[in-house]
Amino acid sequence: MTLPDMHSAEAIPHEARAEIDRLLASGDLFRYTADSNAPVTLLEAEFAELMGSRFALAVSSCSAALFLSLKALDLPRDARVLIPGFTFAAVPSAVLHADCLPVLCEVGGNYRIDMDDFIAKLPDVQAVIVSHMRGHTSDMDAIMALCNAAQIPVIEDAAHSLGTTWNGEKIGTLGRIGCFSFQSYKMINAGEGGIMITDDADLVARAIIMSGAYEHNWKKHPVLQDAFAAHQNQWPLYNLRMSNLSAAVIRPQLPHLAHRVEDGRRNHDHVADLLAQSPRVNVPAPLPGEVRAPDSIQFNLVDMTDAQVKAFVAAAGANGVKVQVFGASADNARAFWNWQFIPDLPELPATRAMLMRACDVRLPVHLPMHTLDAVADVLLDAIATATTQKAA
Repeated sequence: MTLPDMHSAEAIPHEARAEIDRLLASGDLFRYTADSNAPVTLLEAEFAELMGSRFALAVSSCSAALFLSLKALDLPRDARVLIPGFTFAAVPSAVLHADCLPVLCEVGGNYRIDMDDFIAKLPDVQAVIVSHMRGHTSDMDAIMALCNAAQIPVIEDAAHSLGTTWNGEKIGTLGRIGCFSFQSYKMINAGEGGIMITDDADLVARAIIMSGAYEHNWKKHPVLQDAFAAHQNQWPLYNLRMSNLSAAVIRPQLPHLAHRVEDGRRNHDHVADLLAQSPRVNVPAPLPGEVRAPDSIQFNLVDMTDAQVKAFVAAAGANGVKVQVFGASADNARAFWNWQFIPDLPELPATRAMLMRACDVRLPVHLPMHTLDAVADVLLDAIATATTQKAA
């Protein structure tokens, strides 16, 4: 069968169209024009309620949310921030943008933070960003216990983890701040956009001002009035606001999240079970207590040479399934050695070895079962084709 576009984003629900048309007709796209009930304001209230958090701030991207989170923590210049060595380049970029220094931690073959390396590096940092990369959750019980004991704030980069839970708690609510993405390849598609959540009124007040609530526009954020007085004119404005048009696209998708999460988990687990037929494939299992919300699948190639890996990617692509091998894709933004903007970029041998065999295949949550079967068939056939070649 001919496979559909595996990189298609989730469709915008028809419920969004009336509000989008209203906004286009009025030209009222700026979040602070209205005194109350602007689409961005409503989105923040709805998302906070969805997550069980006191406060939410919608911004232009998850990268902006990470940056504002670090600035709102009021860390000293050149503060060291521990991040996993397997994440997207935007994460160390946000750290540098916030006048901090990224400290890279090893990541194991299951895509989770290596706790031994984490423990070794934790005493020398002032903050931690846990990237739940591609929705894979590290040992949050251990991480939070260590960081709480050391009084080190934790920011959760939950760009890929909206809908994931850890021992029944929602990912993004475990740390001091949780940051999410609405970029097109996420569970909720607005093209671009992000949001941060927290229970800390003083912290979110600082973030709101820095996001671009100039003069007294912060008064249009409910509940927080007492938190703002000490911060008026004390913080720079970075103008990272979300527009009403983006919020109008996002809000009607929130009620669809639960079934998207369920469909995504079904799709992932179905393909994972089929790939398990091959001894050349290892799909790392979730950690105990982790219930994921995937819209892609990651797996490791086992006992394959570089030439065979390359042949596998080519064979799968020729039959309609794009496979990204994180470490073997030229200039991949998820391969830490390509983050040449980091001063004194370290070597992470375990993370490098994992990335050279870790594969990524997108599985949009709307794919039907027969398409999932076809995707798995393509991948298994490509492995068989590649491994008939002589070792290089």
